[in-house]
Amino acid sequence: MNKWIEMENKYYMPTFRRFPVTLTRGKGNTVWDDTGKEYLDFVSGWAVNSLGHCHPSVVNAINKQVNTLIHVSNSFFTIPQLELAELLVNNSCLDKVFCCNSGTEATEGAVKLARRYGHKHLNGAYEVITTTGSFHGRTLAMVSASGQIKHQEPYTPLPSGFQNVEFNNLEAIKIATSDKTCAVMLEPVQGEGGVNVASRDYLHGVSTWCKQNSILLILDEIQTGIGRTGKLFAYEHYNIEPDIITLAKGMGSGVPVGAILAKEHASVFASGEHGSTFGGNPLACAAAHAVVSYILENNLCRHAASMGALLTDGLAELKKQFSVISSSRGLGLLQAVEFEKDIADEIVLNCLKNGLLINRLKPNALRFMPSLIITPAEISRALEIVKRAIKEL
Repeated sequence: MNKWIEMENKYYMPTFRRFPVTLTRGKGNTVWDDTGKEYLDFVSGWAVNSLGHCHPSVVNAINKQVNTLIHVSNSFFTIPQLELAELLVNNSCLDKVFCCNSGTEATEGAVKLARRYGHKHLNGAYEVITTTGSFHGRTLAMVSASGQIKHQEPYTPLPSGFQNVEFNNLEAIKIATSDKTCAVMLEPVQGEGGVNVASRDYLHGVSTWCKQNSILLILDEIQTGIGRTGKLFAYEHYNIEPDIITLAKGMGSGVPVGAILAKEHASVFASGEHGSTFGGNPLACAAAHAVVSYILENNLCRHAASMGALLTDGLAELKKQFSVISSSRGLGLLQAVEFEKDIADEIVLNCLKNGLLINRLKPNALRFMPSLIITPAEISRALEIVKRAIKEL
C-alpha cells in the first residue's frame, strides 16, 4: 500500500472518497503525482482553480502580501479587503460586500442576512425556500438548506427554517411562500446536485415573484461565479438582479476566500451582528483581487464561453458515439455527462490511468470543471481520454 494512503488510514478522518493519486505539484492545467506522472486537470479543485495551478498573477500577489501583512483583526481597516470589495461592487449589480473564508460561510451568512431582513422588514419572517438537488454547504444549517437527503440523514434532527421544493418549478415556490418566508435561495446551475441548469423562464419568474412579495432572492454563485459560466456572474445570463449573491471557490484560485454581496436595501447587518476572525484577511483578499482583476483585464469570461461551447459540442459528440451516455448538459465550463449505468468510478480510474483528472459527480455521472485558462488542445485531449476510458470498460 502507498505510504500516503497508510498515513491517511492512521491519522486522518475518513471523510473523503479519494482516488489513488497523491498530487505534489501543479502548473497551469497540469499536475504531477508523487511518482512524477503527469495529469491534465479537469477537476480544478472542485471548480476552485480558476486560473489553473500557481498562476503568476496569484503567486506574485501572495508573495507581495505575505511579506507585508498577513492578518490583523477586523477591528481595523485593511487595504486589500476594501480594494476587493470595490472591485466586486463595480463589476456587479450589488452594493455591499462581506468577506469570509468559504462557500458554506457565505451561504450561511446570506441566510443570516435574510433572517435579519425578515426581522426588520417582514414582521419577523425567517424561512428560506430552497430546492431539491441543491447544495449550499456542510454546516448543519446549510445541510438543512440543501435539497439532498443523503447529506441530511446522518445529522438529524436538523435546524428548522427551510422549505425545500422542486427545482425549476415556479409554482412550487409560489405554493411554499407564506408570511414566514423571508427569501428564496437558488443555484443558477446546481453543481454538486448534477449540473442542473435553471431555465430562463424559471429564474425570471422567481425574481418577479420575490419582488411582488417583498422577499429576497439569494443566488448561490459559489460554483458559478467569477467567470465559470462565460459571464462574471451566472445571473447575467438571465437578465435579472438578485438581492444577494454568495461567492467563493474560483474567486481565490486556490486561496480560501468567500464573500456575500448584497443590494443596499438587503444590507441590513449592523455592527456586531455578523463577523469573522479570518474572513477578509489581507492575504486572501490580495489573492482574490489579483484573480478577479486578471479575469476582467484578460477577458477570460469570453474565453470561458468559447471554451465552454467547444466542451459542450465535444460532449454532445461523445453522446452520439456511445449509447451508454444518456445526457450531457451544463453552462460554460461547468458541464456533466450522465450514463445509463453506474460506471462513473470505472471511467474515472481509466481516465487516471491515461492522464486525466475528472470528477465523479454521481455513480452514473461525471462533471467537467477545467480552469478558465483551458485551451482548445487541452479540451480535445481530455475528450479523447474520456472516449478511450469508455471504450476500455
